[in-house]
Amino acid sequence: MNDINTLLKLAQESKASDLHLTVSNPPILRIDGKLCITDFPSLNREEAKDLVYSMLNNEQKSMFERDRELDFSFALPKMDRFRVNVHIQKGNVEAALRRVPMIIPSIKDLGLPDVVYDFLKRPNGLVLVTGPTGTGKSTTLASMIDYINNEREEMVICIEDPIEFIYTNKKSIIKQREVYSDTHSFPEALKRILRQDPDVIVVGEMRDLDTISTTLTAAETGHLVLATLHTPDAPQTVQRIIDVFPPHQQRQVTVQLAECLQGVLSQVLLPRADGEGRVLATEVMVSTPGIRNLIRENDIAQIPSLLQMGGQYGMHTMDKYLKGLYKKKIITKETALRKVKNMAEFESL
Repeated sequence: MNDINTLLKLAQESKASDLHLTVSNPPILRIDGKLCITDFPSLNREEAKDLVYSMLNNEQKSMFERDRELDFSFALPKMDRFRVNVHIQKGNVEAALRRVPMIIPSIKDLGLPDVVYDFLKRPNGLVLVTGPTGTGKSTTLASMIDYINNEREEMVICIEDPIEFIYTNKKSIIKQREVYSDTHSFPEALKRILRQDPDVIVVGEMRDLDTISTTLTAAETGHLVLATLHTPDAPQTVQRIIDVFPPHQQRQVTVQLAECLQGVLSQVLLPRADGEGRVLATEVMVSTPGIRNLIRENDIAQIPSLLQMGGQYGMHTMDKYLKGLYKKKIITKETALRKVKNMAEFESL
């Protein structure tokens, strides 16, 4: 079996988003959303473990053997970085590696809506990038940070697990703190962060009650906070944040969220009709007075109606964006229909 360097080089040259190392299978690449089995032999138990352990230092080996899970980033000279998750499956050591390109794409290159520039000019508040796993949230967040780095003189502090994209200071100073190696946890880092003179705070993932609570507090204290969440659209994002709190705190949280939320960008990646890669589809919610009032009153079910009517503010629903991609023949109707939420709205557009 070839070494890990060979497999990482293949993943980069193939422009794969992911590399999977699993026992009883050859190494598998994910290219444009599809799993592609490589021509290498199937891995046995020892080969898979050797490949995975070749990426770990002694401390990481000890942590993995203790916790049975490990997230870290890995890079070789002059190659893309990889975000690695090591885990146990039926007693076997296996890994999933997500490729992180060295070059950070721009907001324009990604095809993000212009309203994103408006979000990044806000002096404070919370901007959320949401979507299922594997839809490019980390890349979108990186493009936003890079835009701030090029345009504004700010102190940007990122809390990540693990560090993915690497930034070179331009107009801004960017500090990247990795959970477990630089700080114990997201909540702990966020509690200390206000003493580090930040202008912009980046939270790699709002994954639990403590992280969400401290992120909201940071957004209330006069800082611009960028964060990601694993939710499919704007209404479910708002609902998820409220629901994570105990019932007796939810009234306070709706008021807090209504005041500090600046906007939500939800995204998915879809296969192009011509088979040449994937295209980004988005939904945008901007926190207008009407949206803030719905959040404050916990009337989340009415948010889609305001998204449909909020074009002058830069808002649009996912269904409207899907219809646009289909009419331009960028995606097929079948692809669009798999993601449509309101069939009646889609057909009427």
